[in-house]
Amino acid sequence: MTIALVSLPATPDAPNEDFAAASPGVAVLLDGAGVARGRTGCEHGVAWFSSTLGGVLLGTLVAQPALSPAECLSHAISAVRSLHEGDCDLCHPASPTSTVIAARVRAGALEYVVLGDSALLLAGRDGAVDVVTDRRLDEVGKQLRGPVDALPTGSPEHAAALAEYRSALTGLRNRPEGFWIAGPDPEAAQHALASSVPLDSLASVVLMSDGATRLVDRFELATWDELFALVAASGPAEVIRQVRDAEAEDPAGQRWPRGKAHDDATVLHWVLP
Repeated sequence: MTIALVSLPATPDAPNEDFAAASPGVAVLLDGAGVARGRTGCEHGVAWFSSTLGGVLLGTLVAQPALSPAECLSHAISAVRSLHEGDCDLCHPASPTSTVIAARVRAGALEYVVLGDSALLLAGRDGAVDVVTDRRLDEVGKQLRGPVDALPTGSPEHAAALAEYRSALTGLRNRPEGFWIAGPDPEAAQHALASSVPLDSLASVVLMSDGATRLVDRFELATWDELFALVAASGPAEVIRQVRDAEAEDPAGQRWPRGKAHDDATVLHWVLP
């Protein structure tokens, strides 16, 4: 098992709300979300939530091989809830949430679960690259984010529109007509994308937060195949460097409208035996 992992916060002085880790035969990546500088109901914060959930999930995947990755995720969400439900208001509409990718080798297959808009790239030995990502949040967001994209990123007007947009999204979180994400409710795991792939068909897998996939799905500076080729040839750090260069070229979001000028970015490349 060969792992290359790079994770950087949006800015050097900001906490990194992404989390990624690996153990023999298992890898996880989470991208935490909350309300910047706003009350979330959780005294621990988004970075605590994503890292704690990620650590518990990794341990559950290793210790409970009879459970599917989705079942492991449900157990992990319940376990993390029990750690802070007595101290935090988990019914608060802005309580911390996180995307989740988990992949595990078991019984000759790579099992995976994907919840939220982080991306799992499955690189076959035949050279094909399949992308697994949950686009339900994006589909809902497209209907709501017009005012956000029309304003310069970082302006007071943009901040106000972004707050309204996030409030509207919160009302659709973990609902059949909206999108599903890991939060305080273990039921979300039942709505994740889950499957398995024969291990002998794969050369490697890449787990990426949406701060790194911007190169493809926001900036359109590469295809998924080109993005995988960049990871394989130059490593995760080069992907994030190119993302940061693009962000620096368009700090106000005029060319590439986006909620945040910079975002946490994480890439984990797992080369399979």
